[in-house]
Amino acid sequence: MIEKMELLDVDKLIEEFESMTKDAGNVQRETLKKILEENGCAEYLQNLGLNGRTDPESFKACVPLVTHNDLQPYIQRIVDELRAGFLFANRSSGTTQGKPKFVPFNDELMETTLQIYRTSYAFRTREFPIENGKALQLIYSSKQSKTKGGLIAGTATTNVFRNSQFKNTMKAMQSQCCSPDEVIFGPDFHQSLYCHLLCGMIFREEIQFISSTFSHSIVHAFRTFEQVWEELCADIREGVLTSRITFPSVRSAMAKLLKPNPELADLIHKKCLGLNNWYGLIPELFPNVKYIYGIMTGSMEPYLKKLRHYARDLPLISADYGSSEGWIGANVNPNVPPELATYVVLPDIGYFEFIPLKENVEEAKPVGLTEVKVGEEYEVIITSFAGLYRYRLGDVVKVTGFHNLSPELKFICRRNLMLTINIDKNTEKDLQLAVEAASKLNTEEKLEVLDFSSHVDLSTNPGHYVIFWEISGEVREEVLEECCNCLDRSFVDAGYVSSRKINAIGPLELRVVQRGTFQKILNHYVGLGAALSQFKTPRCVGSTNNEVLQILCNNVVKSYFSTAF
Repeated sequence: MIEKMELLDVDKLIEEFESMTKDAGNVQRETLKKILEENGCAEYLQNLGLNGRTDPESFKACVPLVTHNDLQPYIQRIVDELRAGFLFANRSSGTTQGKPKFVPFNDELMETTLQIYRTSYAFRTREFPIENGKALQLIYSSKQSKTKGGLIAGTATTNVFRNSQFKNTMKAMQSQCCSPDEVIFGPDFHQSLYCHLLCGMIFREEIQFISSTFSHSIVHAFRTFEQVWEELCADIREGVLTSRITFPSVRSAMAKLLKPNPELADLIHKKCLGLNNWYGLIPELFPNVKYIYGIMTGSMEPYLKKLRHYARDLPLISADYGSSEGWIGANVNPNVPPELATYVVLPDIGYFEFIPLKENVEEAKPVGLTEVKVGEEYEVIITSFAGLYRYRLGDVVKVTGFHNLSPELKFICRRNLMLTINIDKNTEKDLQLAVEAASKLNTEEKLEVLDFSSHVDLSTNPGHYVIFWEISGEVREEVLEECCNCLDRSFVDAGYVSSRKINAIGPLELRVVQRGTFQKILNHYVGLGAALSQFKTPRCVGSTNNEVLQILCNNVVKSYFSTAF
């Protein structure tokens, strides 16, 4: 049992958050001062001539706006020479590796991660109190590697999950994972996923909520459950783990949990057979679950329809807003549906600036956290404790209001994920809306678009948009032809429409790929070292991402060209 004294004081956490956001401007100045005092000896800052000054005015005058490419030489030297002092003070540090991007990760970034977890938990548990149980956390750790200089490199989530403070915080939040560490850190994510589901079944009565980093991982898990549920029941009935789990450490850990339980196996079997197309699967399996939690905004929104199908009327709560580079805001309004989720910036976890997007971005002057205006869109700039100074995150956000003096942000899109051929500019959100509109035509067929991506094909003259769809079954030709036309019409950007009318952009092409294609893309990224829980389907595949483009193109089974214009 968890002692009462170990649990987080929810009221105190909320009180501290309210106090901090009421003084957001001063907290920001103090946060910048702290960052610069702690890291003033870093070579990067010394070269810029700050000379110990810590005020925002001097900071902005001396330090330029940068992208990852600008900092790459400094980060590479940290990777190669095992010295963090190029960007921040030499303390315990690591790196986070995307594909193939490295960004610094240190103790301070770990602490801000836990701070934002605690803050959102406080607001979440006030609305949806959880009992002293367990959580089905569909989390996975990717392989860690050593860089040339001897630093440990891994994904952001791997760095978090392997930190001892993470487990302690989960205990204090009554959010202990029902799966043993051997499953979370297992070397094969297919086997780890199977064991996560099995642990969930074993502890089904104790599970209080279900979570993963991204909603995609939750949907992927229950789509997998549809395929393996009978095997899971057999394991529970006999008390013997399937031979598909081959790693000794994982088998050993599961053997300690798995005991013959024919009654439980029969119950789960009966519940699965009683479901209509798996609707309401989650509350049937886990009768005491209070909510489902994970990042559900941005590129995760397309999975909400399927997640709601599994969840029935269980609340879906979108997790906090951040990136591998650092955290930005917490979801303090858990009652709001994910599509409307906003995030209040925590003014003490970094120093934030915002580039107004209604002006020419290259000429626009960044404004401070308390200077943003409601209704306007901005690009986020972050200065962190982990050696990123005036770093352009590439995220576009909209200010929807203020919580005290700290802005509430709605994530809009990534700036660099854009379909464009000439004067057209269509974002990831525009693509998502087009796919949603066109996929409604499949509703009568009782089929769904399982996943999608896009590509700008410039090999034709004129160039044209290509949309890739993976569909759950066979769709009639005439329906897919109309889906293709609907996709083309749904891009309402003025530059696109005018270009299509004069054939400066060619007819949109819909390519249907065979089942399992997007699973192959997931396997490709995991093979490169990505963690399943951090996986995002690439929504726009450029020609430089040749391997993923080849996976898509090699699995096309049907192709249609629009006749909408």
